[in-house]
Amino acid sequence: MGKITLKSVRKAFGEVDVIPGIDLGIEDGEFVVFVGPSGCGKSTLLRLIAGLEDVTSGTITIDGKDMTELPPAQRGLAMVFQSYALYPHMSVRKNIAFPLKMAGVSPEEQERKVQAAAKVLNLGDYLDRRPGQLSGGQRQRVAIGRAIVREPKAFLFDEPLSNLDAALRVSMRQEISELHQNLKTTMIYVTHDQVEAMTMADKIVVLNAGRIEQVGSPMELYRSPANLFVAGFIGSPKMNLIEGAEAARHGAATIGIRPEHIDIGRGDWHGVVGLSEHLGSDTFLKVMADGLGTLTVRADGEVSIKAGDRIRMSPQPDKIHRFDKDGKALA
Repeated sequence: MGKITLKSVRKAFGEVDVIPGIDLGIEDGEFVVFVGPSGCGKSTLLRLIAGLEDVTSGTITIDGKDMTELPPAQRGLAMVFQSYALYPHMSVRKNIAFPLKMAGVSPEEQERKVQAAAKVLNLGDYLDRRPGQLSGGQRQRVAIGRAIVREPKAFLFDEPLSNLDAALRVSMRQEISELHQNLKTTMIYVTHDQVEAMTMADKIVVLNAGRIEQVGSPMELYRSPANLFVAGFIGSPKMNLIEGAEAARHGAATIGIRPEHIDIGRGDWHGVVGLSEHLGSDTFLKVMADGLGTLTVRADGEVSIKAGDRIRMSPQPDKIHRFDKDGKALA
């Protein structure tokens, strides 16, 4: 079991409230992603759950037991860091088995658990190698294997893919998602990359300045952002945000329309293409729109529009998001 509940959890460093006070429930077996810009408090929140930081006030319970004052070793959690933190002089086998050895587990049981973890992570052929003989992705899998053998109530991932190149990040993202499906253990994953959040999470927690802006499934946040911050953060490329007369015409202080929800070739919006980025299946256009500012428009990959072309555009009416003067979404 791995149900985690935070009640009025606050963290202050001196006079500065980093986490002003958070209530959050994470169900057993959920894959929850904390996402937000640098400095939003997501890693601090993860460290509070892990016990690596002391809670200023509030309570953290795991499976109904108050863990607020307990040290990390007694919480039944396993953490995977951005840095692999492997022992370079040890083999992969010994690295994975190390927490079991420290816990006094018999050599036979250590080997059984190491073999089981290696099978899950496709590391069977690398057990006798040392970390220096592995790729970055393989080293990260070893770090995850070291967490798996502890059979934790929940896995905590602190930006584990940041040190990998783009291609490896994609493959490791898929591997961690598959690992969650196989183990069915609670996972909390911290990232600043909203693409990782959208592709991996059962539930996303969007953080800003230590506060929760919105909690929901990836598609809930995509379809119904609660405010301008979430609207501008979730989605790639970002949502276009428009103020002024066009927003007022829709009864809002600001309207938002995603690049994929603007149709080209018809409509009342006009503009000149400043940049045309052809990416194969998609083309992204930067359009200087009359009276609206610069818009990003997502078009078919084989569209023939180029920089300097003047085009007509139309937002899909049922995809327009409206926000009031305080940035909150309007019904």
